[in-house]
Amino acid sequence: MNPSPPISGRLDSRLEERRRKSGRWRIIFLVCTIVSVFFLAALLAGIVNQAFGYVLVQTEEDPAKLVPEGETLSEQDAQGLSSILQERLSRRLYRKLDTEAPLAERSRAELLGIIDAEILKPHVIATWSLFESIFFKPEIMESVVRDYQGGSLQFRSWVSASLLSSSQSSDPLRSGIRGALLGSLLTILFTILFALPLGVAAAVWLEEYARDNWLNRVIRTNIYNLAGVPSIIYGMLGLALFVRAMAPLTSGAIFGVQSEGTSLDGRTVLSASLSLALLILPIIIINAQEAMRAVPQSLRQSSLALGATRWQTVWHHVLPASADRILTGAVLAISRALGETAPLVVVGASTFLSMDPTGPFSKFTTLPIQIYQWSARPQQEFRNLAAGAIVVLLVMLLSLNASVIYMRAKYSNKKAASQ
Repeated sequence: MNPSPPISGRLDSRLEERRRKSGRWRIIFLVCTIVSVFFLAALLAGIVNQAFGYVLVQTEEDPAKLVPEGETLSEQDAQGLSSILQERLSRRLYRKLDTEAPLAERSRAELLGIIDAEILKPHVIATWSLFESIFFKPEIMESVVRDYQGGSLQFRSWVSASLLSSSQSSDPLRSGIRGALLGSLLTILFTILFALPLGVAAAVWLEEYARDNWLNRVIRTNIYNLAGVPSIIYGMLGLALFVRAMAPLTSGAIFGVQSEGTSLDGRTVLSASLSLALLILPIIIINAQEAMRAVPQSLRQSSLALGATRWQTVWHHVLPASADRILTGAVLAISRALGETAPLVVVGASTFLSMDPTGPFSKFTTLPIQIYQWSARPQQEFRNLAAGAIVVLLVMLLSLNASVIYMRAKYSNKKAASQ
C-alpha cells in the first residue's frame, strides 16, 4: 500500500484548491459588476441622448413681420409688445387676457410668452438626438436648408426650468411635469406617513414581543410571501378596497370636500398612497426585523438586568442601534414606490391632467404615469419630453438615496462618538 501523503502536504493542496476557487469566483463577480455597470451606463447614455439635441421649430407667423424692419422681437420693450398684442389679437381674446391681469402691468417675459403662444404658435417639425447633433451637425444643416423652409434650428435641452414649472399640454414645446411632480411628491409623502410607522411597529411586535408559536410563524411566512406579490395585485386590492369600498373616505365626501381639483369617486391621491403603502409594507417589516435581529442580545439583557422594561429597552437601545439599517431599507422601499406605475393605473391615475393636485382628495397623476403616456405617443418630441422627465425622476431618486446615506453616516458618527 502507498503511504498516505503527510498532513502538511494535504493542507497545502487544499489551500491551493481554495485559492483557485476564490480566484475563479473573484473573476465571476468582477465580470458581473462590469456587465452591470455597462448596461447601466448604456441606459443613462440612451436617456441623455434623447433629452438633448437640435430641434427644428416653425412658427405660423413670421416674427420679423410683427416689428419694424431692422428690429427684432426680443428688442421690444413692454409697451411695444403690448401694442403688438392689441394689434394682432382678436378683441375678445385681448379683453380676456387683460381681464385676467392687465397687460400694461405685465412683465416683458409674460408678454413675450403670450405673443409666442397666441400669435407665433411655434411647432416642432423635426428633432435630432444629442449624438446626431454632435457628430452629424453639417448633415443636419444641409438637410434643414434642403428639405425645410422657414424653420428655425435651435439646440434644445428638454430638461429645463419650464419643464418643471409648466403643466401638461398637447403642445410639446409648452408641456411640463408640474402636476405629475406634485402628484408624485404628495403620493410618496402620504405613503411614508402610513407605511413607515406601521411597518416599524409591526416589526417591533414580531421581533421583540411575539411568541414563537404556529400562528406567528404563519404570519411571518405570509409577510415574506407578500413581499414577492406583483405590484398590480396591490393595485387591484386598492381599487376594490380604497377606491370603491372606502370611496366616501378616500374622496373626502364625508368631510364635505368638493373644491376644484378634488375627486368624489375615490380615485384620489389618498387611495394611491394607501395602495402603495400596502405594496411596500412587507418590505419595511422584513427589513426592520432583520435590522433589529442584528442588534446583539447582550444589549437587551444588559438593559433588562438594570431594571428597564422591555419597551424601554426597545425604545432606548434596540431602535437607536438599528435605526440606520431601518432607514436604509425604508428608503429602498420608498424608491420602489416612487417608480411604480401598474398599481396607480389600476387605482385611477390620470394619463392627462392639466390641473395641479392640492391635497389628499385631489385627482392625480405621477411622473411614471406621465413618462409612460409620453413614450406611447408617436411624435418624437414627446419621447424627448419623456427622456427629460426620466432625468428628473432619476435626480429625485438619487437625491433621496444621497440624503439617506448622509443621514446614516451622520447618525453613525454621532453614535460612535457617544460610545
